[in-house]
Amino acid sequence: MGRWLRSPRCWIVACLLCFGFWQFGQGAYIPAKAWMAQELMQRAWLRGASGVAKPVPWPWADTWPVARLSARGGGVELIVLAGGSGRTLAFGPGYLTASALPGEPGNTVIAGHRDTHFSFLRDLEIGESLLLETVSGKKHLYKVVGIDVVDSRRGSLLLDTDEPYLSLVTCYPFEARDPGGPMRYVVTAKMLF
Repeated sequence: MGRWLRSPRCWIVACLLCFGFWQFGQGAYIPAKAWMAQELMQRAWLRGASGVAKPVPWPWADTWPVARLSARGGGVELIVLAGGSGRTLAFGPGYLTASALPGEPGNTVIAGHRDTHFSFLRDLEIGESLLLETVSGKKHLYKVVGIDVVDSRRGSLLLDTDEPYLSLVTCYPFEARDPGGPMRYVVTAKMLF
């Protein structure tokens, strides 16, 4: 047995196994973090619905649940956090505070990552419904009226609209290996009630 351990093949196999486990861990880290954050945010949502103001999902959080987004007949349910910083988007979709409040005239903008929370946007179709519920319990039903790919360097989202709209924004293309890039996938929905 001692002779086998001194073999170069043994060390190559051991190194390849270690590298494989490391790569697997790196690939599983982001989806696992996103899933765990949604669980903690569900608990914070319940505290907020019971009257707690700005209920943080974990003690050091600088964000809190502001809405719950449901799509595809209830198959997708996400807690939306306050703010659109990279820190916030690492844990869930973020409500951009410069946009309109849900249900108010104007465009409510929510951003999320294409490879975790907003990966479902690629399968969304015009005519489908989205439900946005605020922590105060108000529910707003939206109907998807547009799906566009835009270059963020050449355009911007219209925030001031006479009627309530909802825009869900993520990076594009969905299969891109590199993060970021200028292209955005924008799903626009008009409020029905």
